[in-house]
Amino acid sequence: MTIKHVKPLLKVVLVDINTEVVQAGRAAFADTPEVEIHEGSILAQHVDAWVNPTNSRGRMDGGVDAAIKRHLGAGIQLRVQRAIRDQFGGSLPVGSAMCVPSGATNPKFLISTPTMVESVQDVSETLNVALACAAAFQAIHMQNEREPGSIESVALVGMGAATGGVPPRVCANLMWTGYTLFNDYYFRDYDDLRRTIREQLDDIDSRPEEERVRINPPAAPSRG
Repeated sequence: MTIKHVKPLLKVVLVDINTEVVQAGRAAFADTPEVEIHEGSILAQHVDAWVNPTNSRGRMDGGVDAAIKRHLGAGIQLRVQRAIRDQFGGSLPVGSAMCVPSGATNPKFLISTPTMVESVQDVSETLNVALACAAAFQAIHMQNEREPGSIESVALVGMGAATGGVPPRVCANLMWTGYTLFNDYYFRDYDDLRRTIREQLDDIDSRPEEERVRINPPAAPSRG
């Protein structure tokens, strides 16, 4: 069931080394000034959590994955894959996310959310970016429910814009969709989140590339 959710303030930073992704992000988030947009490396962001767009197996062997593993140490991949095995049987579905302690003080947490099943996969014709971004914020909700105030700031990169082949403008607009969904609603589970996004974005291929789409979750059933 989807419910209206009053969330604590969260500092959100979108950062990327790709100038086109940064420019597209500034356009997509132009009316959401609380989201900071920077060009540069996520490794330089001092926040409570980094969001890592990964693959379903949690293999950190390329791109942002590999950079984060080099920075945090090989143990981070072991923690991510162990959590995926314990909670999802070894394969994290697109539209789900895993939040694990990083083993460092900056960031305190790593949120892994798959934009693709394999390590390299073209996802430009899918809804995977919106699903992954929304799932990352869902993971923040869930972590803060377990430990209130544990994540007050988060940094994300442009999801799917590198090995996923998603055009920068599409990437930014789909991430905006995921962010606005976080602002407005909370889902009790990832199945509900995935179902809602897929139902409402099913015809996205027929829409203009520059269009941003706000998800409107169905109203909760009445009681009594």
